[in-house]
Amino acid sequence: QLQASGGGLVPAGGSLRLSCEAPGMDFSFSMNRMGWYRQAPGKQRELVANIASNGQTRYADSVKGRFTISRVNAKRTIYLQMNSLNTEDTGVYYCNAARGTTVDLWGQGTQVTVSS
Repeated sequence: QLQASGGGLVPAGGSLRLSCEAPGMDFSFSMNRMGWYRQAPGKQRELVANIASNGQTRYADSVKGRFTISRVNAKRTIYLQMNSLNTEDTGVYYCNAARGTTVDLWGQGTQVTVSS
């Protein structure tokens, strides 16, 4: 089970840090590719950023240079530091754990609202 937190209401230009914990996972957490997705109203869920087991990261073009994903395997936790937020970043943010075809877990989502 994945537990996302850290969402909220923030003015444009502000920052938020999202967290996603996987307290029920064992050592296998480190083997998973972990990611953040978001879904804006009326739009499809899209990848925001992910981080592989070796630490390699990938970002959507729209967030490059503003968002940073990181992981602390010992805490079974990933983070998404979001800076210079704009209204297009509004949506529900979901964390995901994936590994091949054997793991595909989703958290409950946390709402991020950026006001103009």
